[in-house]
Amino acid sequence: MKLKLDLHDIYNRGDEIDKALKRVFDEAIAKKAPLIEIIPGKGTGQLKKHVARFLEKNRPPARHYRIENDSKNWGRILVHLRWLPGEAGGDAVQQDVQAELEALVAGLR
Repeated sequence: MKLKLDLHDIYNRGDEIDKALKRVFDEAIAKKAPLIEIIPGKGTGQLKKHVARFLEKNRPPARHYRIENDSKNWGRILVHLRWLPGEAGGDAVQQDVQAELEALVAGLR
């Protein structure tokens, strides 16, 4: 199951963007979704930077996660999540993923 969040309609409302991102991650936790597709669009890159900052401050709660810029569509961010049996989120995030997240944010600056 893939969850999808298209931010085109709320691109200029920062508070609503954060709420929408939080909602999709809450839904991913509840459903243990393996993939979240976030579509900030291509534009100037400001919305994509906003998403990257959100992800930096609010790490996905899965045991393992990977954030990927889609190589075929740079207006899309894929967040891959791997849940352990019985895991419902929390602070089970592995530290080795931090470098990957920092690389994503650095690439957007």
